[in-house]
Amino acid sequence: MGEVVGDGLIKLPFLAGLRAAFPGAHIAWAAAKGDTVYATSLASVVEGLIDEIVTTPPTGIRTLDILPWVKPFGGATFDIIIDTQENLRRGAVARRGLVKDGRFISPAMAQARGAWPVALADRLEMLLAMAAPGARSAPLSLADKAVVAEAERLLPSGPTYVGFAPGAGGAEKRWPLRHYIALAELQVERGRTPVFFLGPQEDEERSAIEASIPAALFPESAAPPALRGPRFVIALAGRLSAAVANDAGPGHMLAAGGAPLLSLQKDLRKAAKFKPAASRLEMLVAEAYGEGMAALPLEAADEALERLF
Repeated sequence: MGEVVGDGLIKLPFLAGLRAAFPGAHIAWAAAKGDTVYATSLASVVEGLIDEIVTTPPTGIRTLDILPWVKPFGGATFDIIIDTQENLRRGAVARRGLVKDGRFISPAMAQARGAWPVALADRLEMLLAMAAPGARSAPLSLADKAVVAEAERLLPSGPTYVGFAPGAGGAEKRWPLRHYIALAELQVERGRTPVFFLGPQEDEERSAIEASIPAALFPESAAPPALRGPRFVIALAGRLSAAVANDAGPGHMLAAGGAPLLSLQKDLRKAAKFKPAASRLEMLVAEAYGEGMAALPLEAADEALERLF
């Protein structure tokens, strides 16, 4: 039904796992509403993972698409269709896109097998395993070798790098910057190198970090402008031994790149459904400690981060 940036980032490890399970397949991503960041802002990230974006109707979104003679996807057919929707009518339309004796994988089938997970990442993992037994979501291997090489240049092998992404779209989702700085200072004391990921409007935050942690690195600003963006964060994530992030896009990028992640969440409901698809995940929810992100104690974050090591 389409992806905004957050949706698209959460699903990236699923796509990487799908490509690993079917390395020679032609993989088409059907966006029923016609909108997907995989065709725009994340197009370079999914290069090599998705071969085709399908927006050609019928896609099941219109009421009359359910008529038995309607052929979905402009008449295109597929050997395997993985339906990530939870809508029986649209799923029934999508199923008609199978070749004879093709395989249809759907949430309804997964639910019939047992408990349907709450988290979107876990649901995708279950559908992937049904399509290819033993398949798992995986970190991304970017096709853009220039981006990968630049990440290796700025974070060369040797030091132990720990990533920190203190930003978020809303102030209410941000763990206080002073806590991020204190946690990064502990990493320096333990012989590790803090790596900070900041947005273009966070100059004030950078000044505060640099004043407290002279050893901190800011590789995004050191890279050529043409290489910056989500794909570069994902490439840098592969150089990290662990990372800490709020419930925001950078956290999902770090997870997609393979960094073991400590995710700091505001409330239990969203944390359960939209947890990052990290290869190894620790998650702390501020609601369990009190009201607001400031209630999440530094000591708990330090202990959780150490578990990742």
